[in-house]
Amino acid sequence: MDERSASRSPSWGISDVALEFVMGHLDDAGDRDAVSRVCKKWHRIDALTRKRITIALCYSTTPERLLERFPWLESLKLKGKPRAAMFNLIPDDWGGYAGPWTRVLAQGFPCLRSIYFRRMIVRDADLELLSSSRAHTLQALFLDKCSGFSTDSLKLLGRTCSRLKTLFLEESSIKEKDGEWVRALALNNAVLESLNFYMTELRVSPEDLALLATKCRRLRCLKISDCDVLELGPIFAAAAALEEFGGGSFNDSSGEEAAYRRVRFPPGVCRLSLSFMGTQEMPAIFPLAANLKKLDLQFTFLSTEDHCQLIHHCCALEVLEVRNVIGDRGLETVGERCKRLRRLRIERGEDEYEDEQGKVSHRGLIAVARGCLELEYLAVYVSDITNAALEELGALSKKLRDFRLVLLDREERITELPLDRGVRALLAGCTSLRRFALYLRQGGLTDAGLQYIGELSQRIGYMLLGYVGETDEGLLAFARGCPVLQKLELRGCCFSERAIARAVLQLQALRYVWVQGYRASPRGADLLAMARPFWNIEFIPPQRFRITADGPTLEQPAQILAYFSLAGARPDCPAPVVSIYPPPPSVSLYLPSLPR
Repeated sequence: MDERSASRSPSWGISDVALEFVMGHLDDAGDRDAVSRVCKKWHRIDALTRKRITIALCYSTTPERLLERFPWLESLKLKGKPRAAMFNLIPDDWGGYAGPWTRVLAQGFPCLRSIYFRRMIVRDADLELLSSSRAHTLQALFLDKCSGFSTDSLKLLGRTCSRLKTLFLEESSIKEKDGEWVRALALNNAVLESLNFYMTELRVSPEDLALLATKCRRLRCLKISDCDVLELGPIFAAAAALEEFGGGSFNDSSGEEAAYRRVRFPPGVCRLSLSFMGTQEMPAIFPLAANLKKLDLQFTFLSTEDHCQLIHHCCALEVLEVRNVIGDRGLETVGERCKRLRRLRIERGEDEYEDEQGKVSHRGLIAVARGCLELEYLAVYVSDITNAALEELGALSKKLRDFRLVLLDREERITELPLDRGVRALLAGCTSLRRFALYLRQGGLTDAGLQYIGELSQRIGYMLLGYVGETDEGLLAFARGCPVLQKLELRGCCFSERAIARAVLQLQALRYVWVQGYRASPRGADLLAMARPFWNIEFIPPQRFRITADGPTLEQPAQILAYFSLAGARPDCPAPVVSIYPPPPSVSLYLPSLPR
């Protein structure tokens, strides 16, 4: 046998059964895609054995195509509106409708057990269709930051989906018609393990929640909306298996400071997300502190000193979510005490309510880098920054996979800009990075720094860059790198329309790009330079709006959204959105004049 035949014979000898077994253990989507390209046989077996899939944009394919390609899916995660919609940067009627998908999901996919919609418009009719068609198979339903439905459809889900183990509604906008949906769920379901309607405006009675906890003995996660913690005693007593609790509120106005100290959480609770908790109520969680693995304090009224005192007792923390009121002193406590910390999220608070100590700077970042060597995720709003802080992270945070930093604009002077040297050290040292966001201010990063990002982002698939670079050359130098970058978001950039189009063409792996704030060409024709088969290009003109009825008029800059799509031009493009490519029928490819 010649050398070529010898090398190929093992592949020929693999049976379909063996291939199906091996592919069944491949969970990474990239590995799956690579395997499916080997030959037609492997492509077919991948289609038969693929159990989970994530579609990053609902307009990138059609539900019919998905059904034809992967008929035996067990789990589908589908995303609608761009991420910028979470910050009110995308028009409300942009799109992201679940209707076309739910119609196909109701008819096909006989093995489908889990459905996850994120930032989508889901109507009551969509949920009614799912509840009628998948009542006996649906085990997990996630409606993450969705809108368009009411408690009527939730009540129907509770009555019909008796095998539902997970119902996730966090941060969704839901029209409330009555509070009976939790009771319907409790009366018809004994297997529920996770119920989450945290950060919604739904109102439910403590009695219905207690009934749910009594009936569902395997309930491990309960995250609710506002409900006084003093009324949750029967729920905590019944939920013996509870491991995660979120929501509630501390509303007692009787003047009895010790009232909340009598609250007793279930002994197994190790993940807490509390709302409206102040200094007087903080001792209620001290008995759990040593065993806590996750602590979310974003919506509490704690001061910097309170954070220091509480975190001092939480040595087992793996996930910590706070506002920047934690301050550098709080982060120094985190570095000293939380050696197992894997995820740290520091959101921006309301500036007028933060005390002077509540500012995060390079000092706090250095403390975290030196103390939390297991860190995998870091998202932080900082008031001040230096290259040295980024260098410390690059030298010590070897497990960091996701890094996001926003430089706030409330300080007139920053200790050290630009951050070219620090960014280069961070990316060179943190070789496990897969997601990277850097949102600075003018002068925060030069063209050289932008080139460093391109050269050193060998494994980064998602990137957000704000107020970086100086000229078009910096963007083009960046685009010569980033070999696996699939999703790019740019905001407040100085780049021209032509440079953006050229950069998109240079980034070979790119599948999605969103830009807000750029130098437009006189007639917008330069956007057509990125036009090519299987790409949709949309333009959202500048918009004027008021935050309050009597407030000043603000202008939101123009936006570009371009994405790879097998579905062609979408049929539901609203009036504020101009489809540039593919062009609508009988419409000129050239746009009217766009703002400079």
